[in-house]
Amino acid sequence: MQFGAGSGALGPERRLAGLHMGLRLGAGRAGALHGTGSDDWKSTMAERDPRNRTRRSPLRRGLVAALLAAGMLTASTAPGYGTDGAGPAPGPQFTPLTAAVMTEPTPFRATDGRTHLSYELLTTNALSSSTRVRLDRVEVRDARTHRVVGSLGGQALADAANPVGDPLPGADGYTPAPPGPTPTVIAGSQQWVIWLDLVLERGERAPKVLEHHLSGAVVTASGSSPFEETVQATPTGRTAPLNLNAPVRPGTWYSSESCCGNTHHRRGLGPINGRFYVPQRFAIDWYRVGERGQTWEGDPARLTSYLSYRQPVVAAAGGRVVEVQDGIPDNTPPVTPPVPPIEETVGNHVTVEVAPGRYLLYAHLKPGSLKVREGDHVEPGRVLGLIGNSGNSTTPHLHFQVMTTPEFFPTDSPPFTFREFRVVGHVEPRIWDDNLGLQPTGVLPITPSPYDGLHRARYPLDREVLKF
Repeated sequence: MQFGAGSGALGPERRLAGLHMGLRLGAGRAGALHGTGSDDWKSTMAERDPRNRTRRSPLRRGLVAALLAAGMLTASTAPGYGTDGAGPAPGPQFTPLTAAVMTEPTPFRATDGRTHLSYELLTTNALSSSTRVRLDRVEVRDARTHRVVGSLGGQALADAANPVGDPLPGADGYTPAPPGPTPTVIAGSQQWVIWLDLVLERGERAPKVLEHHLSGAVVTASGSSPFEETVQATPTGRTAPLNLNAPVRPGTWYSSESCCGNTHHRRGLGPINGRFYVPQRFAIDWYRVGERGQTWEGDPARLTSYLSYRQPVVAAAGGRVVEVQDGIPDNTPPVTPPVPPIEETVGNHVTVEVAPGRYLLYAHLKPGSLKVREGDHVEPGRVLGLIGNSGNSTTPHLHFQVMTTPEFFPTDSPPFTFREFRVVGHVEPRIWDDNLGLQPTGVLPITPSPYDGLHRARYPLDREVLKF
């Protein structure tokens, strides 16, 4: 399934300017933040402020002048800014950038053996349209100790940030996305999304509360003034991700568009009911793989050529069926179909409540194949239906994810893990729903993965080939 920018079911020119089982609005380029051992992460210390106020940051006279010019300060309020050489006094401060997170970041373990935190920071230039803010660095810190656990700057920041509403470059093609422009400059009154994918060092525990330290310069016609601000204290999730059985029968499967990076699922920013969501952040599209690495054989314009088609979909956990949709016809591959109505985005599907506030979505099922009804209680392993190509889908696959609501729109997408699987390879080029049937052959270019081997209670990373 593809959202805003994820693989799955939306093409760039179709999908509601960005909806495929993934809205493709506001998608960005790839980039990941690594822990303190990485070259991209630098450590600095700052005072914690749990109320998300500015820290004792060097907002010097030049910034005050810029704010005066922008109309945010008056001559009478400027002196209270504390602009002597020691920096501003504690207390409320004007900040050039505002910031907000869109979800509760929840730590999860992936096949690389490390703990990940993947979430988004929405930043807005709060100054006038004539005043730009150059964002040089974003540091994510432990709010208790102020230790830096991840940072982005330079090209890494440019590749992980983009204006809200911009298309997602690169994810719809066979080649990587082009590098983002540097420096990162946010126009006045403009909102950007920063896609944060923290990768902690082995053995490093995720902080209980994160804070975000932003630094750069306010740029006006008369020059630039440096700024720093520490904002958006954010508690991390304390509930462990669901640990699930496979949603498909034993065999070899390709995990497409899983976290983390420049995919339609991960970067799918969707404006729904008046606010932004990333409803497919951790969704995975599953494709059956044959003994020779093939996902289809024969004519890619025939549904039956795809090994995934009509494969059983099984309950990954026990629970109560809360939503069933059937009767939507399969699309004919390999041409991307028109964007369906929003209520048909996930096609024929089954949603199962497995815990309070946790629902499993099995989407793009074959019409007439569904085996359950709303209200049914299912046990792990029960067949729910067969893989099809309905809804916002170009080639047959199972879109699977955890949701926080019974409905796909709107929902949040928390992480999850699988109890046991074996990684047997990796696919380097991005081959997903919309371009799978357009390849010269159906054989995936599978290469060895550094994470080959048995995994327990782990989340499969993007484009891994594994055996359940």
